[in-house]
Amino acid sequence: MKAAIIGAGSTYTPELIEGFIERAERLHFDSIALMDIDEDALALVGGLAERQLREGGFKGEVILTTDRSRSLEGASFVFAQVRPGKMAGRILDEKIPLKYGLLGQETTGAGGFMQALRTLPVIMDFVSDMKRLSESDAWLINFSNPSGIIAEAVLNLTDANMVGLCNCPINMIKGIADVLDTYDFDYQYVGLNHLSWITSVIKHGETENIVEKLAGKADTSMKNNPVAHLDPSLLSAVPYVPSSYLNYYYMRSEQVQLCLDAEKCRGEICVEIEGKLREQYADPNLKIKPPELAQRGGALYSTAALSAAESIACDKRELHVVAAKNNGAVPFMDDTDVVEVLCELSKNEIKPQPVTVYNEYIIGLMRAVKAYEKLAVRAAIEGDRDIALAALLAHPLVGDIAKAKPLLDEMLEANKENLPKFYK
Repeated sequence: MKAAIIGAGSTYTPELIEGFIERAERLHFDSIALMDIDEDALALVGGLAERQLREGGFKGEVILTTDRSRSLEGASFVFAQVRPGKMAGRILDEKIPLKYGLLGQETTGAGGFMQALRTLPVIMDFVSDMKRLSESDAWLINFSNPSGIIAEAVLNLTDANMVGLCNCPINMIKGIADVLDTYDFDYQYVGLNHLSWITSVIKHGETENIVEKLAGKADTSMKNNPVAHLDPSLLSAVPYVPSSYLNYYYMRSEQVQLCLDAEKCRGEICVEIEGKLREQYADPNLKIKPPELAQRGGALYSTAALSAAESIACDKRELHVVAAKNNGAVPFMDDTDVVEVLCELSKNEIKPQPVTVYNEYIIGLMRAVKAYEKLAVRAAIEGDRDIALAALLAHPLVGDIAKAKPLLDEMLEANKENLPKFYK
C-alpha cells in the first residue's frame, strides 16, 4: 500500500509518522509520499520524517514532493492536514472577531468560519485529484480544520471514501479512563466536531450509567482552548462529560474576555512553539519525535489516525469516534447530516452506532450549529457573501447583524488572497 500525507510540512507530521512506525507490522505501507506546497517546510519536516522512518526500520520508498498529483498517484490512504493561509491566517481568525466582542478561535465561531472559507475549496480540489489518481477504494483521513465542516462537504458533495477525524474524542475517552483507571467500559458519544458530549459510561459487567459522577472530574481539556471550571449547576442541567470546546458555548462572555485579556492569542503562541520545534527538526541527528511537540496540541493525533486506518485496511470493524453521515444513528438529525459518533470502521463502510442518551439542550444546539455548517459549506463552495452572512447569523456564537456584517466584510478583505471564490 501507499500512503500520501498532504500538508507534510506541518510540525505535526512527526507525530503522525510515529504512528506509522508503531503500526508497521499491522498496517504495512510500501511507499509513503510526503507532499507540501512549501518546499522549505517540506525539506525540514520531511527530512526528520524520513530519519524517523529509517530509524524505525521502514525499508520502503519515501517520497518528498511538492507535486500533489505525484503524491496521490496509486495511494491507498490519503492523510490531509492542510492550512491555507498558514498561521498568519489563523492569527487573523482569532484577533478580528475580538474587535466585535465575539470569540476568536480557529475552529469555532467566526474564526472557524473563515478557516472553512479558505480550506474547503482546497480540500474539494484535491479530493477530485484523489478520485482520479489514487486507488479506486482509497480512503481520505482528514485532520484539516474545521474538520466537521470539511466532512459535511466531502461526504455530501462527492463519493469519496472519507473519515473525518479529530483528536478531541480520543482525549475525552482517555480522560474518563484516567478517572476509572481502566478502559473497561462502554460509552455513548454524540455531537458535531468540537461540539460533543459523552452521554453514557457503563463499566463492563454493570448496568448503571455513571456519566454524571464523571462530569467535572474527567480531564477533557485540549491545548487549543483554556481550561474552565464547570459550575455544578451546569453539570446538573446538562449532566454529561463535555468536550472542552463547549466552554465557548457554556461561558461565552468569560471566554471572550479571556481572549481579550491574553497577552498573545493561541496562534501567536503556536508560532513560537513551531519556531522552537523547527530548530530541533533541523538537527540531522534527531531521529525521533521531540517531546516538545506535545505543547503544540496534537496529543494522540497519530493514535486516532492510524488506528482508524488499520481498522479499515484490516477490516477489523473496530469502533472509533469519527465524523460520518448520520444515517439514523442520531434520531433528531437528518440522515445526511454529518455527525460525530461512535462508528464501526471496516474495509467497505463506516457504520454509525445508534445514540439513545441525550437531552433537549443537545438537540437544540446540534441542530443550530448544523444549520450554520450547511450554510458555511455553501458559502465556501459558491463564494456567496449573502450565504456567508446567513451562516454567521445562524451561528449561536455570532447571531447579531450589527456585528456579523462588518465582521464578515473585514475578514473577507483580510483573507482576500486566499479566497478566490469570493474575489473572482
